[in-house]
Amino acid sequence: MENKLLRIIDANLNRTREGLRVCEDIARFSLRDKGATKALKTIRHGATNLMLKSKKISFPELLSRRDTAKDKTKFIDFTPGPEIEISGIFMSNIQRVKESLRVLEECFKIIDGKISRGYRKLRFDTYDVEKRIVKKAGIISCNR
Repeated sequence: MENKLLRIIDANLNRTREGLRVCEDIARFSLRDKGATKALKTIRHGATNLMLKSKKISFPELLSRRDTAKDKTKFIDFTPGPEIEISGIFMSNIQRVKESLRVLEECFKIIDGKISRGYRKLRFDTYDVEKRIVKKAGIISCNR
């Protein structure tokens, strides 16, 4: 398996799970929405489980290709201003999740179509949870 593809998968799987965890904690502790919390947790676990189902790549193989020392953009980030609120954090992270699930979907088209379709389903599940939370919390949704 090509190193570059494995690094893309590793980065986006991490991005998906990290972003989902942020959204999950906001749903749990800020919104106190048990259903949304459970749905986000299910998606997070689903992203991991799909990777585990792969017959062609494994977590140890992904980790062996990880090279954070040479990642020149790892610390490029925005600096939040005083106007940032928890809803902005949620929206940034849910957008990050959708984007990274799309990358996983596309990369797995090369490796395993069934897993690719699984990531597509998780992406659409994420759209549904986002809509529910935006509506419930009265967040004005905007793509970043």
